[in-house]
Amino acid sequence: MESMSRHERTLRDIFTDPVRADIRWVDIENLFRSFGAQISEGAGSRVRVALNGRRAVFDRPHPRKETDKGALKSVSRFLSEAGVKP
Repeated sequence: MESMSRHERTLRDIFTDPVRADIRWVDIENLFRSFGAQISEGAGSRVRVALNGRRAVFDRPHPRKETDKGALKSVSRFLSEAGVKP
């Protein structure tokens, strides 16, 4: 049995239906970086992400480390629009 990398697991989990609520934001940011995304800090807890010609702004979760379901749906939509799928 072949083991999945952390990024592969995170990508799979982002696209899981029903939507999960236990994916850490740091894992999502690391996944973005693994695809070559440019990430910059915005105002407050906002994070700007550019990937494959697509741009999005996300709110980094706080005080929790896990991303909520609504934000996760936005992340999966952004990745799909950028041509990234599991």
